[in-house]
Amino acid sequence: MSEPGFNPHGVTIGVSVPRRRSIAHRLIGLALRLQGARVRYLRPGPGRSVDGLDGLVLAGGTHVHPARYGQQPTVKANYDLSRDTTDQQLLEAASSQCLPVLGICRGAQFVNVFRGGSLCQNVTPLRVNTRHRPLLLPLQTVRVVTDSRLGRILDAPVIGANRIHSQAIKRLGGALRVVAVDNDCFVQAFEGTGPQWLVGVQWHPEYLLYHPGHRRLFRVFVQAARAFRAGERPPAPITGELHHRRAQGDQP
Repeated sequence: MSEPGFNPHGVTIGVSVPRRRSIAHRLIGLALRLQGARVRYLRPGPGRSVDGLDGLVLAGGTHVHPARYGQQPTVKANYDLSRDTTDQQLLEAASSQCLPVLGICRGAQFVNVFRGGSLCQNVTPLRVNTRHRPLLLPLQTVRVVTDSRLGRILDAPVIGANRIHSQAIKRLGGALRVVAVDNDCFVQAFEGTGPQWLVGVQWHPEYLLYHPGHRRLFRVFVQAARAFRAGERPPAPITGELHHRRAQGDQP
């Protein structure tokens, strides 16, 4: 029997979530369903697979354990080792199949670590031009590379975004390019430089669905999933690079 509302000609998106879903994870599901996608939540555990999926979202959640990028914890934080393992397995399979991937907050950080990058475990003392406080409203200024996939989606050189994270990308992973930064030059978004559709954003677009630019991010991602399902080759990536001090090495 078909799932209620299931469109056999649509696409199925897997969303990696913790064992207990939050409102953010439910909003991601809503954002994808509004674009005509079927959603399959993937909780941590053995046997999780991308089989039957047309796209993968790595959603937000607890901190990525520093052992993943060769460090010991230096801050008190919550970790989910089971989810780290599951996300690693999902990304390995997604990469091998060239499955479209969207990383959100923790998800973007995990993609960066998966590609060999590292994280800053606590950005609070490093902020100079921005105050570090949680922002659900789009009050954080983000500068976007217009000549990029994300730039075309958002259609603006400067946007407002929220900020809920306390970690940030430090060393950029391989085959990634920075396409958005905040006023302290912390990475706010990246995309892959290879054939796979891959975008990571540090903010939470699921909380900003009332804004057309953030809705378009989900729409274009679902379009990429449809193209994957149809066997279409992704467009050639743009090879330009935004360099900044946070992406050049492990020193802040």
